[in-house]
Amino acid sequence: MRRREFIVVLGGAAAAWPLATRAQQAERVRRIGVLMAAPADDPEYQARIVALVQRLQQLGWADGSNVRIDTRWAPNPNDLRRHAAELAALAPDVIVAATGTTTIAPLLQATRIVPIVFVVAIDPVGAGFVTSLSRPGGNATGFTMFEYGMSVKWLELLKEIAPHVSRAAVLRDPAIASGIGQFGAVQAAAPSLGVELSPVDVHDESEIERAITAFARSPNGGLIVTAAPLASRHRDLIIALAARLRLPAVYPSRHFVTAGGLIYYGPDLIDQYRRTAGYVDRILKGENPADLPVQAPNKFELAVNLKTAQALGLAMPPTVLARADEVIE
Repeated sequence: MRRREFIVVLGGAAAAWPLATRAQQAERVRRIGVLMAAPADDPEYQARIVALVQRLQQLGWADGSNVRIDTRWAPNPNDLRRHAAELAALAPDVIVAATGTTTIAPLLQATRIVPIVFVVAIDPVGAGFVTSLSRPGGNATGFTMFEYGMSVKWLELLKEIAPHVSRAAVLRDPAIASGIGQFGAVQAAAPSLGVELSPVDVHDESEIERAITAFARSPNGGLIVTAAPLASRHRDLIIALAARLRLPAVYPSRHFVTAGGLIYYGPDLIDQYRRTAGYVDRILKGENPADLPVQAPNKFELAVNLKTAQALGLAMPPTVLARADEVIE
């Protein structure tokens, strides 16, 4: 090849390099980690993951095409820290802390660099996950489940559907700040509603059964289950105990009621996972989690299981049925 031709070819190749580089960058497969504190065969949590993945696809991120989603399931709390470290070591573009406080804490211990988007967190400022709701300030942001004040609605709802209740057991996870915070909010409202509260700490099945059975030995009792992954993990036992001991119970998530629980009031969690996909999309496109404000839920649901109400001998007030988004018969 003549020198002049070589220079022309080389110059053309040099000009093409930036274009090729940009094309390779555009085609780079992005990586998303998901940490879920639940068993992989749990249909409720599978539905939440499906909502997240479907919304990502609508936003242009198809798993196995231009994005790879690595999910770690941790039915055992002892596995959370190990799985969090595994996901951080993969150096993904973003990690979804998919079950609130129990997944946010180990992920923040594992990395302060990889962006984290959390779902259904309770009091992320009080827990130290973000500096403020409007300006998170670190590598984490996301969506709250509710403010502590909403916990009062569970007690109000319990009194509305079962006016005879003068005592309520409140299931909580004392190992997380939100467990104490939710109980505190309910406790502050209890005197005005004429209800005496008894905290029941959620650790394992034997403790739950022993505590609720002891509580039910006295009359006029009811049950409030606060939002906690451990409560969800033991939901079948809790629902069975409430039925056997004839305790009217209010739950924090819809899947308690579809599994036979009496009544639920709380945020639309499937919608929360869809909204989380929007933040993942924005981070993948270059936005900084420190600048994305933590958002509260904008959809709440009320679901009633009439079959369970009939078994307990409760006549569901028409005002409750009129407000219900879902009535299971």
